[in-house]
Amino acid sequence: SETDVDEAVEELRYYLSKGYPIYAVSDNGRYIGYIVCRIEDDVVWLESIYVKPEYRRKGVGRMLFDKAEAIAKEHGNPTLYQYVHPNNDAMILFLSHMGYDVLNLIEIRKAYPEEENDTTNNIGEHTYRY
Repeated sequence: SETDVDEAVEELRYYLSKGYPIYAVSDNGRYIGYIVCRIEDDVVWLESIYVKPEYRRKGVGRMLFDKAEAIAKEHGNPTLYQYVHPNNDAMILFLSHMGYDVLNLIEIRKAYPEEENDTTNNIGEHTYRY
């Protein structure tokens, strides 16, 4: 999707207003990646992670993720939680490399009017549209 700076600024303001921990990585003064964590009842969620495309596969994402895991451990949790869309293959592969392979929850909803879901996913004996 296209970058929407105004939307990004509003999202950042929201995270700051909630007091979410935010960490960024810079290279020569230019921001190249960040994480945002959400903490609820000492459960730490990876709310957002981003690394500029030209810096991916160079250890930046791992460094940020390690920081998020450290925050989880500071809150007494051996794991970090995150929501991932089933078609986000890059993130699923990244999480797999980080040792995350336990499916914890399934979020289910009705289709929106006029929504077309062409993909299906099977989990156990159940099939879901996506």
